[in-house]
Amino acid sequence: MGPLDALWHLLNFLGPAVGVGLLAAGLAKLAWWRALRAVPYWRLAGWAMAAGAVALVAGLLVFGRDGKMATYGLLVAATAAALWWHGPRRIA
Repeated sequence: MGPLDALWHLLNFLGPAVGVGLLAAGLAKLAWWRALRAVPYWRLAGWAMAAGAVALVAGLLVFGRDGKMATYGLLVAATAAALWWHGPRRIA
């Protein structure tokens, strides 16, 4: 495997974390627009993507392979927890 192939594998591995993080941060800003007015979108999205990436790596380490539904469930839970931690919980 060459370096370009390795890069594509890494990007495809982290793709779900990026997609879910961006989408969840946008939906959180829409749902709690008053409470999250002062919180920048990119800060929420960054924390959500980072938590999702950690969840994907944890799933890879626990199960030994990528693509398990339990890993994706952990991705959603970690993203939601990160948004809660850095979003409305801090405002209230």
